[in-house]
Amino acid sequence: MKAGALELGHASKTTKSGVNRGMSILDLFIRIIAIIATLGSAIAMGTTNETLPFFTQFVRFKAKYNDLPTFTFFVVANAIVSAYLVLSLGLSIYHIMRSRAQATRIALIFFDAAMLGLLTAGASASAAIVYLAHKGNTKTNWFPICQQFDSFCHRTSGSLVGSFAGVVLIILLVFLSAIALSRQSLNH
Repeated sequence: MKAGALELGHASKTTKSGVNRGMSILDLFIRIIAIIATLGSAIAMGTTNETLPFFTQFVRFKAKYNDLPTFTFFVVANAIVSAYLVLSLGLSIYHIMRSRAQATRIALIFFDAAMLGLLTAGASASAAIVYLAHKGNTKTNWFPICQQFDSFCHRTSGSLVGSFAGVVLIILLVFLSAIALSRQSLNH
């Protein structure tokens, strides 16, 4: 009885190419989901504002995202990352067609890691501000504003969820590219 290549522990080249192609398709799918998460977060935060009347019609309190520089940084960071992800779709499609490409995968790992840092910085800084908006800080006389600006706080919290989902997805993209590269280096 003759043992096949898979029984001996060696996969055929077509099987390895198929796995790399499947990983490239998964990479493309995750990039599209990450675009939706980061762009949605930027739009949700960038359109967040709420106005409350105070005693009279002429005196009003407003809460807008650009009142806080941290939220502005959050919107810019999410917009940059979503634009990068849109531009990287071309390389992701290229990897589906040419699953053995290494230089472009290395470039994607580098830029994905840079975008991961930017997105994490924006989301983390904004998370601190949203926490203060919900809880306040009595030691510094910062009072929670979410009791009055309920809609504003819900939208900012929701945009943080989308942004942190984008962080997790970009981590998955870095892992996928690293696994694909390691599989290619083992084949040589």
